[in-house]
Amino acid sequence: MTLRPILIHPDPRLKKPCPPVTEFDAELRKLAEDMLATMYDAPGIGLAAPQVGVIRRVIVMDCMKAPEPPRPMVLINPQVIAASQATSTYEEGCLSIPDQYADVTRPAEVTVRWQDLDGAEQQDHFTGLWATCVQHEIDHLDGKLFIDYLGPIKRQMITRKMEKLKRDRARA
Repeated sequence: MTLRPILIHPDPRLKKPCPPVTEFDAELRKLAEDMLATMYDAPGIGLAAPQVGVIRRVIVMDCMKAPEPPRPMVLINPQVIAASQATSTYEEGCLSIPDQYADVTRPAEVTVRWQDLDGAEQQDHFTGLWATCVQHEIDHLDGKLFIDYLGPIKRQMITRKMEKLKRDRARA
């Protein structure tokens, strides 16, 4: 298990649509293991492969809060196959956009189909924070960030803050 560096916006890899995973091998298992470790260490509730520089359709998530036991999930090639008309608004953040948060409105419930680490098809219905998280992470696989839901001025303001953060980190 290796903690992987998380890319900070703006980075062109975060805007690239990811091709589907076709090989379900030891390398994929290692990626999923590393991503879960990186997500928990950050700490976060979701992480997409492009955030660690891997342009593949892989996400991990775990929205359980202590003292509930963890429920780590690895979703390969996930896709929303149904979404509710009802919406919910959550204050979203992103490990690639540290310390920046904004309200994003999304479908309140979604049904998602994906493959597990063995390539077997899975499907589940997500509500609440789980629904928001899975949609946020799938957006990453399509090159979309939560700030893309914001108005241009707020988006530019956050992007400038991230550019400054990257400059400051490069100097340190």
